[in-house]
Amino acid sequence: MELPVWFEIGTFVGLTVLLLADLALVARRPHEPSVREASIWVTFYVALALVFGLVLLLVTNGDFATQFYAGWLTEYSLSVDNLFVFVIIMARFQVPRKLQQEVLMVGIIIALVLRGIFILLGAAVIERFTWVFYIFGAFLVYTAINLVRNRGEDEDYEENALIRRLRKVLPLTKDFEGNKIRVQRDGKKYWTPMIVVFLALGTTDLLFALDSIPAIFGLTREAFIVFTANVFALMGLRQLYFLLGGLLKRLVYLSLGLAVILAFIGVKLVLEAIHENTLPFINGGEPVEAVPEIPIWLSLAVILGVLVIATVASLVKTRGQLSPAEGTGVGPEQPADRSAE
Repeated sequence: MELPVWFEIGTFVGLTVLLLADLALVARRPHEPSVREASIWVTFYVALALVFGLVLLLVTNGDFATQFYAGWLTEYSLSVDNLFVFVIIMARFQVPRKLQQEVLMVGIIIALVLRGIFILLGAAVIERFTWVFYIFGAFLVYTAINLVRNRGEDEDYEENALIRRLRKVLPLTKDFEGNKIRVQRDGKKYWTPMIVVFLALGTTDLLFALDSIPAIFGLTREAFIVFTANVFALMGLRQLYFLLGGLLKRLVYLSLGLAVILAFIGVKLVLEAIHENTLPFINGGEPVEAVPEIPIWLSLAVILGVLVIATVASLVKTRGQLSPAEGTGVGPEQPADRSAE
């Protein structure tokens, strides 16, 4: 069964309006949200994703809905892990707390655009070359092994080539000018660090997508579901950033849980590749039908079960280790104003 064109168009229009409205709301009143405000927005976006899955069920069938839920949970959990690096980026660039909402929102929109391009390319490649699942599966298993090996090590952020180049070629002010991207001083125009932070978040997220996009393609081949799962996962990320705060440090088993999920999906991809084999040096280029396929409902159950176990185990392990003050608010304090270069 194919997704109705009217449903796809209506979904894209609705999500675009929602994202623009969210951006306008943040830009109109820059502030650091309270725990209550962040909780309400996180609940809203989670509920919205759950409702969208039910709408998919009504419009199409149970397979598409299950694929969406499995993909959304996978992307959401990987996004939570990425928040560690977002916290480091905010501190590295000394982003004032009241501006962090807008920075995250614009960075997420840039990330969605880049991910959309990545998803379209991935869908085109998969449609023509099913053997790419061998590569995706091996890469996910490799990533899972690295997650286990590096578990417990401090997260770090290293500026990519684009950010380093921007620092050299753009005339930048040393301090933020509210939420402005460009300012004029002494008749000369300067860019503010805001533009660098926007691109740092967006391009860093694209690097994270190198494992998350292949992972979700292991759960569904529908580019529409892949993209909407990414949108719903990233839309609530900004509020989750402020809600979790120092509690991120308590999720000590999250990376281990993600490693299990990525390894599971990697094996699933390899099994699917063998089941639909076209490589001439494997079974004479014929599909190996004896290889079992992992149903999507089992994938959803495994993903949900691993996330629940990892979260509960983490909270039990770190119970009482953080004070309430450490669990609220993230990011650096407002830096002192400095003159332009």
